[in-house]
Amino acid sequence: MKAAFEVPKEIDYRTIGLRVGLEIHQQLDTKTKLFCNCPTRIVSEEELKAAPRIVRYLRATKSELGEVDAAAAFEQLRGRTFVYLAPPSACCLVELDEEPPHELNKEALIIALAIAKALNAKIVDEVHVMRKIVIDGSNTTGFQRTAIIAYDGYIDDEEGRVRIATISLEEDAARKIEERDNVVIYSLDRMGIPLIEISTGPDMKTPEQVKRVAERIGLLMRLTGKVKRGIGTIRQDINLSIEGSPKIEIKGVQRLELLPKVVENEVRRLVGLKMIAEELKRRGASEHEVLSQPIVDVTDVLKDCQSKLIQNALKRGARVLAVKLPKFDGLLGVELQPNRRFGTELADYAKQWAGVKGLIHSDELPSYGITEDYVEKLKNVLGVGPLDAFVLIVDEEHRARRALEVVKQRAAMAITGIPRETRAANEDGTTRYMRPQPGAARMYPETDVPPIKIDDAILREVEKLVPPTPEEKLESLIRNYGLSKDLALQLLHSEYLKLFEEIVARHRGLDPRIVASVFTTIAGELKKEGFDISILNDDTFHALFNVVAKYSLGKDVVKELLKMIVRGELRTLNEIEEYIQRSMMSLDEVREIVSSIMDELSNIIAQKRERAFSTIMGKVMARLRGRVDGKIVAQIVREELERRLKSVS
Repeated sequence: MKAAFEVPKEIDYRTIGLRVGLEIHQQLDTKTKLFCNCPTRIVSEEELKAAPRIVRYLRATKSELGEVDAAAAFEQLRGRTFVYLAPPSACCLVELDEEPPHELNKEALIIALAIAKALNAKIVDEVHVMRKIVIDGSNTTGFQRTAIIAYDGYIDDEEGRVRIATISLEEDAARKIEERDNVVIYSLDRMGIPLIEISTGPDMKTPEQVKRVAERIGLLMRLTGKVKRGIGTIRQDINLSIEGSPKIEIKGVQRLELLPKVVENEVRRLVGLKMIAEELKRRGASEHEVLSQPIVDVTDVLKDCQSKLIQNALKRGARVLAVKLPKFDGLLGVELQPNRRFGTELADYAKQWAGVKGLIHSDELPSYGITEDYVEKLKNVLGVGPLDAFVLIVDEEHRARRALEVVKQRAAMAITGIPRETRAANEDGTTRYMRPQPGAARMYPETDVPPIKIDDAILREVEKLVPPTPEEKLESLIRNYGLSKDLALQLLHSEYLKLFEEIVARHRGLDPRIVASVFTTIAGELKKEGFDISILNDDTFHALFNVVAKYSLGKDVVKELLKMIVRGELRTLNEIEEYIQRSMMSLDEVREIVSSIMDELSNIIAQKRERAFSTIMGKVMARLRGRVDGKIVAQIVREELERRLKSVS
């Protein structure tokens, strides 16, 4: 891959003027949705398969200001069809936009206001619901209902105070199930679940600070005991800029640990784009020259090449179109993020705006079965000079032509610097182009929901839910449950804190330290072994700990039971209890196995004496793990070892 230069991997964030803000979206754990009485639950696959299907198309319209929002116009140009699955147990006519919304959910409002108080924010006198235009299909209405409930808060961090600009209460979007061939399928079970949105000021200066602040805000929300847990219940968006760049929006970071990596990679991309702009100016590149380049059909040039990609496309009736990019030689191959080059930026725009699968550019040729001879032929046909690059797209002619027009526009933007855009976070911590950023024209008042005055009665309910500080909660965990500080700290930052307290309160006789260990240490060990307990619901954990309390099971047995539950071998309380009754060994049986193994290891016992304990335990637990508590085994091994050593002394 040809590249004119390399973007530095080590960047001084303060020197480049990094500024980062966060938008944190968290589902609230309420009985009903924000504007109707449907439950806030995600349905099973079986329910989803049987759900009615509704087909819709969405179009952009002018706002009350007489303007069409840029993001909405972009979505309309994509011309997609939206199919909505409407499971009757989790949605109604409100979600289908066939019935006006009901009054705003007071329970959700009180929870959100309690979180606002914990963030030192000022509560509004009256809540007014607004409509925010969204026509990507995630809302059947073509807009999202949202209301600012508080503003001007703050959170303190070791690198300085971070402002909380606004706190809003809004409805969650529909859940995307599938996207193929310009058809997007959504489920309406998630749509309308109450969501709190916390927007910070652009006050964070390092990737590490971004993670700390997000973690602190997430912890404060969990301490209310009124937010949902699990994948998809919390999402973080990043607003980021460096000196000389516009604000970039990055959507959909679901994992806290990914935040610093996303910031690092996006900063490197922005630095790289500035370097590309400087190089293009040095070369004398012109926006007009790029935009005026003709799109050329080069199908005949490549029709006999050995590229499988091209030959397969030609058999389907596709054409190969190309365009020259003056002064871009070596710049399309510049790596801006791991395995993502400036050529990838052009491809992202072409995919989103024109629906093509991708593109081929000159900095990566010869490749894809296109040999050097064919590269030279293409250069001659396109009039490519020493400093020029070119791009190929293989698709239906109208789509390829549209895509190359977009490529020219994006290339022209590179000459002036960095475009203002909304990007999506990838699973590896890189980002990709998503759409233009929306503007002020997307917001207007919601006329179907009456305002709510924040009176003393509401504020009294809010005060009951204001959570303790993390420091106060840590002390409480140590004092009330007898946890070590380290275990209490792990539990505090675990998503299972609320469930831990519910389980200990409900199941008498449980050792809180065992429950806490399951949700922290053991959960981590299981994840490393490929067992993710986050897929289990609260009812399953209650069933498990009911058996743990009844039979006084230890951590080793609980760990093995969790493996079996995750594998689907045990499902109900009865199945767990029957397995324990069937598999648990009597103390006499344990002693018999211990004695047998110690007979096998008699030479080692004679040599190592007391130091033989760990060897014996390893052998015994290999036989008994999951069938008896390790503490009981250790006690029996010690007793038997002590007896044998005394008999030979």
